[in-house]
This record gives sequence, C-alpha cells and structure tokens, in this order.
Amino acid sequence: MTKTLKNLCCLMNPFLECRCFSCSPSTPSSPLPWISPLQYLNPSSPKPDPPPTEVTTTTVLEPRKKSKFISHASAINLIKRETDPQSALEIFNSVAKQKGFSHNNATYATILHKLAQSKKFQAVDAVLHQMTYETCKFHEGLFINLMKHFSKFSLHQRVVEMFDAILPIVREKPSLKAISTCLNLLVESNQVDLTRKFLLNSKRSLNLEPNTCIFNILVKHHCKNGDIDSAFEVVEEMKKSPVSCPNLITYSTLISGLCGSGRLKEAIELFEEMVSKDQILPDALTYNVLINGFCHGGKVDRALKIMEFMKKNGCNPNVFNYSALMNGFCKDGRLKEAKEVFDEMKSLGLKLDTVGYTTLINFYCRAGRVDEAMELLKDMRENKCRADTVTFNVILGGLCREGRFEEALGMLERLPYEGFYLNKASYRIVLNSLCREGELQKATQLVGLMLGRGFLPHFATSNELLIHLCEAGRVGDAVMALLGLLELGFKPQPDSWALLVELVCRERRLLPAFELLDDLVIQEM
Repeated sequence: MTKTLKNLCCLMNPFLECRCFSCSPSTPSSPLPWISPLQYLNPSSPKPDPPPTEVTTTTVLEPRKKSKFISHASAINLIKRETDPQSALEIFNSVAKQKGFSHNNATYATILHKLAQSKKFQAVDAVLHQMTYETCKFHEGLFINLMKHFSKFSLHQRVVEMFDAILPIVREKPSLKAISTCLNLLVESNQVDLTRKFLLNSKRSLNLEPNTCIFNILVKHHCKNGDIDSAFEVVEEMKKSPVSCPNLITYSTLISGLCGSGRLKEAIELFEEMVSKDQILPDALTYNVLINGFCHGGKVDRALKIMEFMKKNGCNPNVFNYSALMNGFCKDGRLKEAKEVFDEMKSLGLKLDTVGYTTLINFYCRAGRVDEAMELLKDMRENKCRADTVTFNVILGGLCREGRFEEALGMLERLPYEGFYLNKASYRIVLNSLCREGELQKATQLVGLMLGRGFLPHFATSNELLIHLCEAGRVGDAVMALLGLLELGFKPQPDSWALLVELVCRERRLLPAFELLDDLVIQEM
C-alpha cells in the first residue's frame, strides 16, 4: 500500500518525482513532512507550496565568479563620469582596496580636480595629506590645476599653499611654469601683498632667476595698478637679465597701460620704438590696444589712421579691431561712419558678434532711428548671430521712447515662445514707459502678463500704477492688480492702501474693503 501511494504521489506531482526521495534504510530519511495524496484529489484544497530544499554535503557548489580588476584608466573614467563628488571619492577609495592596485599621479589628479571643482576643500586636504605617504611619483601639474581652482573661488592664500606643497610632495623644486602660474593668478586677482611676499620667498628659497614670462607678469601687475613708471623699471631690469628680453607681450602691456592712463602720445612713441628699434612687428592685438585707447580718448580719426597704417603694413584687421573703431564712431555720434565700418567688415566676410551688434543697435535707438535698429536685428538673425537679453532690452527701450507700445508689447508676448529669454528688466522698461505716458489699460494688461510669468514689477512703479488707476476711477482694475501683486509678496505703500480702501468704501463696496484690510493685516504680520 505504501508503495502504491508513493507511485500515485509521484505521478500527480512531478516536483516530487524529480527529487527521487528514497525509502531505503541506507539513505538518511528526509525531514520534509509527508503530504497525503488525497489532498490532490480534492479540487477545493489550495495547492501547497513546493517543499523547501535543504543543501546537503553532496550538493555541488558553483564556483564564485572572480570580480573584474579595475585598472587605473577605468578608475579615472569612473571618477570622471560620477557627478556626485562624494560618490567619486568612494570609488577612489574602493579601487585602492584591490590586491595589487596603488594609486598613481593620474588617479590623484582626477579625484582632486573633481573635489576642487565641487568646492569640497576639506576632502581635498585629506587627499593631499594621504599623498604625503605615497611612494609614487607626482607631477606639479596637479598642483597648478589646484592653484587655478582656488583662485577661481577667491581663496588666494590657498593658491600660495598649493605652490608651497610642490616641493615636499613632488620632491622637486617648482618649475618656472609653476612660478609663473602662481604669480599670474595673484596679479590677476590684484593681491598686491601676497604677490610681494611670494616674490620675496621665491627669490630667497628658490634662487629665482626671472624669465621673460615672469617679467611680463610683473609689468602687467604694475600697469594694472596704474604704476606705469614701476612697469618701465621692470622692463629695464628685464633688459639687463641674461635670460630674458622684452617681447611683443611686454610692449603691448606697456602700451595698454599708457593708453589707460591717457598718455596716448607716449603710447605711440613706444609703439614706434618697438617697431623701429627692437624690430618687433605688432599683431592685431597690439593695434587693437592703440585703436581702443584713442577711441576712448575721443580721438577716433587718429584711431582710423592707425587702422589704415595697420592695413598698409600687412596686418589684416580682425572683428575686434573693427568693433573697437565702430564703437568709437558711435560714441562720437558719427553713425554714418560707424555703419561704413560695419559694411566694410561684412564685405570682408567678418561676422560681428552679439556685443558688436548690440552696441550699434543701442546707438541707433538712442538717435531715434529705431527702424534701422530693427533692420540690424533682422541682419543678426540672417547671419545666425543670436540676440541676447541686452539686445532686446535696448530695442524695447527704443520702441518705448518712440511711443511704439504695441510693438514693444508684441515682442514681450512673442519672444519667450521663440526661445529667447527675457528678464524682469525687459518687462519693467515697457511698464515704466506705459505708466509714465498714462497708458493705464496697457499697463494693467502687462502687469497681468508679468505676474503670470513670475515677474514682479518694480516697487515704485507698482505703487504709481495703483495710484494712477485709483485716480482714473478704475477701482476694479486696481483691486485685481493689487491682489495679483500681493500673491508675489508685494507690500504697497500706506498711501496706496488708504486711497484704494477709500474709493472702495465710497462706491459702497464694503465687503471688498474688508477683504483688502484683511490682506493688509496678513502682509504686516
């Protein structure tokens, strides 16, 4: 009977059949509970779960897969792709636990760049401390990169600290490139005291013999601070040095300093000395320094002669030279000459940038020639030069000064749908003009557009609009505008509140008056 039941059980449950449980005394009995075959004949009984398996000593275990070794190149790629700096640091630490793996200069440089970029300076210090115990060879480029990061975040003392860390960690004296980088970053940030200390320490501890690059940085430092005479003294020292001599950068920096100080005659004399005595040919950048200098000094005709001299001597003007000259004519009110410069530049295949176009558009708008400014805007689109917020604000101001409010409002409505960004100034330019000209209906509509796009009008303009609406008897518009302004945190002046509540009460609208007073109390709380 037992055998029959067993066979029946196996036929009705293949899962049990495949296990081949044995009843022989030589095989250890299974601990699984016995299941009656009768329950399989009862359709109302729920199907039992499969019996749990038990691992025995005879089970063959699959061999464990060996984890893939992460190389230095793979580790670098993983760290670079990781957007979270903390996760990147965890990757850096985890790969170091691999047998036979040691970090090298490249992996340290990658993680330090990632951490410094994310302003995780405490983690940067921890990694730098760890580097002091490493035996691998480090390169100073790692520290030059850190200097740039610290300078970017205005941590100028840390810039010097990174320079000082080169010797103990790289175990070599800093190169002239490292010295030049550190010095230039301090000069660019106008860190006069730090620059002086750095130079003194470098000369004393490193036996610094400045090269041309370092001398040029010092010249720039003095010119930037308006100390042109000290800059010339540096150049004299430069000429005495056996490893340096003035070059085009030196002269261009000096000429720029002279132009910035209004010493235009000396700038031209130095330019002539550079060409005739030192046989150094100027490039487009040097010419641009002179053109800019004379344009800012109100001597645009002299700047034009410099441009002509430039062409005759085989140096083709670039877009920056033309832009500087065009800007000079604009500031002098000579729009005809400015347009001629613009047309000449276009004929040569040079494309003006957004700043150049905006400069010309601004002066056309200021001169009341808005239609010509609009033509330039059209020209920008045809030349695939994208106008920015400043460009459109200039156009909006020009349209409003001409009283062309419909066009200005149309631009405000249309431009965001065309993919152009407008800021709160864009809307305020038009709203201020509408209030000033008494265009209350258009102003109210514009306030609604602004509030719908999340822009709050200027405080004074909002109060002025509310008062004008009240004085014009448009209480309903004033109330609606005020309620929309309140939602964005606007607090009207007491005079505006008093006038509005008085007019509402005068029209026997007591409920709106009480609601306004409630809003006033809430705002004050």
